[in-house]
Amino acid sequence: MAYTDRQLQVFEMVEEFSKAKNKSSRLQVLTKYGDIRAFTDILRGTFDDSLQFNLPEGKPPYTPNIEESTPSSLLKLHRNFGLFVKGGTGKDLPAYRREFKFIELLESIHPKDADLVISMISKKPPVKFLTKKLVQEAFPDLIRE
Repeated sequence: MAYTDRQLQVFEMVEEFSKAKNKSSRLQVLTKYGDIRAFTDILRGTFDDSLQFNLPEGKPPYTPNIEESTPSSLLKLHRNFGLFVKGGTGKDLPAYRREFKFIELLESIHPKDADLVISMISKKPPVKFLTKKLVQEAFPDLIRE
């Protein structure tokens, strides 16, 4: 038997959400991946107003990776998000170093995951129907008020 049970990438989880036809199936998709930290970090970063990113506004100047040859994954590199949050672990980094590390992260993950990260720092939902209210319903303790 062939091995086919691989870990979905975060963008694939979001694509599954975008294909859901109604609110209950969207909630089901959210809760299905609720134990994947990279997924919930994207949701929290997008909708939690207490998290502000210490990066320049707009799309950063980076070269998206080739889909077939990404050296890393958002499933691993989401741990670096603290470097980019105001008051986070990167608060003492010079701006150029923090921005370099951000571009490095974007260039080392799948290009669709990079788009999710850019949406997150812009505080814009990456897909239709993904709202703060729905995320709060699925994860009541995720977003601080």
